[in-house]
Amino acid sequence: MKNERLENEKIGKLLVSLSLPATIAMIVNALYNIVDTIFIGRGIGYLAIGGLTIVFPIQMIIMAIAQMVGIGAASVISRSLGAKDYERAERAAGNSYLAVGLLGIFICIFGLAFIDPLLRIFGATDILLPYAKEYLQVILAGSIYFPFAVSTNNLIRAEGNAKTAMFSMLIGTVLNIVLDYVFIFPMGMGIRGAALATILSQLASVLYILFYMYGGRSSLKVKLHHLSPEWGMIREILAVGFPAFARQTAGSLIAILMNNSLAFYGGELAISIYGVINRVIMFLFMPLFGVVQGMQPIAGFNYGAKRFDRIKEVVRLSILVTTVFATVGTLLGELFPGFIIGLFDDDPDLIRGGVLALRLTISMVPVIGVQIIGASLFQSVGKAVPSLLLTLTRQVLFLIPLILLLPGIFGLGLAGIWLSMPLADFFSTIITFALLKKEMLKMEKHCSQE
Repeated sequence: MKNERLENEKIGKLLVSLSLPATIAMIVNALYNIVDTIFIGRGIGYLAIGGLTIVFPIQMIIMAIAQMVGIGAASVISRSLGAKDYERAERAAGNSYLAVGLLGIFICIFGLAFIDPLLRIFGATDILLPYAKEYLQVILAGSIYFPFAVSTNNLIRAEGNAKTAMFSMLIGTVLNIVLDYVFIFPMGMGIRGAALATILSQLASVLYILFYMYGGRSSLKVKLHHLSPEWGMIREILAVGFPAFARQTAGSLIAILMNNSLAFYGGELAISIYGVINRVIMFLFMPLFGVVQGMQPIAGFNYGAKRFDRIKEVVRLSILVTTVFATVGTLLGELFPGFIIGLFDDDPDLIRGGVLALRLTISMVPVIGVQIIGASLFQSVGKAVPSLLLTLTRQVLFLIPLILLLPGIFGLGLAGIWLSMPLADFFSTIITFALLKKEMLKMEKHCSQE
């Protein structure tokens, strides 16, 4: 029944039904990140936000590894379901379980073994290091099982069950907010309490997903023999999912340059401002990613079914919706920057520096929907190379040179760091639009030949 919807239901209705639960879950998850940072800022201070900012890109690498497996497997599953090859879909799911489990164990062991040098590389100063280390030690313990939740959520969406994926995220997010408050304020556990709240809520999400997958509700019947490694399958999963990994990992690696540049031009205060702005930008982006998650199974399934007309329709509608979301969010950020920054901490220096930074960094967000949808489309239909190219244009081709050039050589200082982000958004969107238009023309040609 789910597969028939992906092939035959009206695109508008289908996109809403698949993306709305994901969008709600994403918004709630982004809201958690904001509330978590507010609790830390209000309960511990802005230096703790700086410590969280140092750890955040490491968390994103963990997330990126899980997303690489999950998005890659979801693409294989969507195309296999579209081609009515159910056994191959289940083998892809089983191999994703195996891969993400082994990677989670490796992350935990490697991270704990090299925690101090890792944090130094990501920009931890002597003042911020104790906060960052205390937080990361706990987070790494949860990395054994958390990647499974992130990865498997993509598989659940690939079979057309977006509501279950939404609930798994909501359970973890709501529990995290409650535990955050309890551990930081009444129990006075500080930043370690915030980390403990995170890994306990992640465990709750994992248990819910396991109940769904093995409680007879999933159309994927993953059995023990599906866990046998098939290296060809794993290579395909990793190849298709690699652009998502590259995008998030490139962002994390850029955080090394960003944090160290911020420390040089603005000190711990600038790093803390960046931490606040990062949460705000994530909140703006999460509805866009929710639309993407609704679009991907539609595009992947219909690519396998050779329904190119439906792919074109869902891409156009997705770009329209993401542009509206991004524009509304940007307007709010531009109109009320002081109020938004002040939610996290009432330190006047933080608010004063944060207002200019927020206004500059979000100025090009309204055009970013094209970039996100374009890269995700190529990923959904199994075209790893163009997806990887589009993923790297913003962060590698544009953002790194801009961060290096604008503050020092062009003499813009700290403002140059903030300005580098919207400029990278603008230039990468132009390239994405050109490649996306070319792909749409190819699909039009296929449609005319049928």
